[in-house]
Amino acid sequence: MSSTKPLRGTRVVSLALNLPGPAALMRLAQMGATCTKINPPSGDPMQHYTPDGYALMHKGVKHHTLDLKTDAGQAALHKLLGKTDVLLTSFRPSALTKLGLGWKSLHKQYPALSLIEVVGAPGPLAEIPGHDLTYQAEVGLVNGMDLPPSLFADMGGALMASEATLKAVLHQRAKGKGSRHEVALSSAAAWLALPRQLRMTTPDGAVGGAHAGYRVYACKNGRVAVAALEPHFAMSLCEVAGVSLTHPVKDLFKPATRQAIEAFLASQTRAQLDKLAVAKDIPLMTLK
Repeated sequence: MSSTKPLRGTRVVSLALNLPGPAALMRLAQMGATCTKINPPSGDPMQHYTPDGYALMHKGVKHHTLDLKTDAGQAALHKLLGKTDVLLTSFRPSALTKLGLGWKSLHKQYPALSLIEVVGAPGPLAEIPGHDLTYQAEVGLVNGMDLPPSLFADMGGALMASEATLKAVLHQRAKGKGSRHEVALSSAAAWLALPRQLRMTTPDGAVGGAHAGYRVYACKNGRVAVAALEPHFAMSLCEVAGVSLTHPVKDLFKPATRQAIEAFLASQTRAQLDKLAVAKDIPLMTLK
């Protein structure tokens, strides 16, 4: 990890609950920001369904428990906001307004404060409830009845929120004023799904299984993820598999090439393939 701390001296207060907010806060703390997390009396739901993950993402983060629906909670929050550079939230716009934390009100009270709003969908769609699963489903990342292997929309949104914070800090340093940035989880899902939309990862795509050098194969005692996409890697793979090539790209899309590589890998153990990868400079990872 880089030792550069571009956000050193930047003070961030987060009201954002569940995964996107904590994941963003983790990135901001790693970049040197001084981070404070405000939780409601019931706590962040993430504390209950993954306490270890919550602790990891809030390492070095200060905590306060405030009931923002009370005068005392509001007073305590605004005392913090008076010396804060960036406020991170994950409320729907109507809820944020009810708490007196809408952008117009905040900007009037704290001209140098920036607001990063993590929402489900952009603009007026932000009022519609949703979660990572629905946003992934919307962009075609949910296959069959299986849940996605990771929370891609949430984690992508967290990265976008940390990027928005960097934009806000740059703007504040240049103009002396705070700015508002909306981060939509549905937009994060769409961005991560772009290779799918471009048919790169569909079965007929180069990294969706059509290229024989970019697939998951069975080996003698497990599986092997092969990523020999570039011609020089593909040629090395084909050489060890005993496949003769007339073209280092086109031939990798032929069924006969895939079948020959498949047969070779099935005859090898994970240990043999690990050694082969080093000796022949082939990008692969063996799996149980």
